[in-house]
Amino acid sequence: MDIAALDAIDVHVHVEIDSHGHVSLPDRFIEASSQYFGADYESPTLAEIAGYYRERRTAAVVFTVDVESGLGHTALSNEEIADVAAEHADILIPFASIDPAKGRAGARTFRKLIEDRGIRGIKFHPSLQGFAPNDHSAYPLLEVAQELGVPALFHTGQTGIGAGLPGGGGIRLSLSNPMLLDDVAVDFPDLTIIMAHPSFPWQDEALSVATHKPKVYIDLSGWSPKYFPPQLVRYANTLLQDKVLFGSDYPIITPDRWLADFAKLDIKDHVRPKILKDNAVKALGLAEEGTK
Repeated sequence: MDIAALDAIDVHVHVEIDSHGHVSLPDRFIEASSQYFGADYESPTLAEIAGYYRERRTAAVVFTVDVESGLGHTALSNEEIADVAAEHADILIPFASIDPAKGRAGARTFRKLIEDRGIRGIKFHPSLQGFAPNDHSAYPLLEVAQELGVPALFHTGQTGIGAGLPGGGGIRLSLSNPMLLDDVAVDFPDLTIIMAHPSFPWQDEALSVATHKPKVYIDLSGWSPKYFPPQLVRYANTLLQDKVLFGSDYPIITPDRWLADFAKLDIKDHVRPKILKDNAVKALGLAEEGTK
């Protein structure tokens, strides 16, 4: 990947459909999410995502969410995501998603995905996967991530998935409180942790953890920048200017929309390129790659 040729790195891009037409979530959750965000959106294939981002000179961290134990829905193939990403290695950075309920077997699979398929990190959604980040269920996976030097990306804050369904579709928002990741950062001090999204209603907790723990970052996906809480903008401009990352949440929010709104945000000129690319290069361990 030629880092110098990129204008930005989007660290939060969902793969929602595979080459066989299988989708990542049950239909009722996709419909509820669409209604929550007030938009109907298509689910592009991974190859289409690559083309979309290549046109924008933007790299994309791509992943699915494995919710097999919590929702009983067959996960998309991490292997397929890795293989397609390898065909588009100039623009795609593949992360795995493995349900923590798979235990040591899941950790062995994760190790093979890193060593044999070029997977560059792991994505968790505690509310959908039904675990607390600090309850040790994901620790076998995190042990592999720390050992092999790849980051762990955790959904934080409210989710539109399940919103409006009876009982929220059984999804517990409390599992995505970013303060739970403070324990993970203590237990895995060499692990890079990325807290996804402005963490409504726990934004201050996220800022606290990211400020206190040196390997914890925040991605700004899932919200238009015009809705960012003022304290998030303030910290992004100052104490956390080296630890905040551009993320869109595509296809729910397009990078075009996000970047247009970000251009209007009161961000210092020297901070803007850090958020759009430079911080991600460090967090994702891309600096040593140069122009490979």
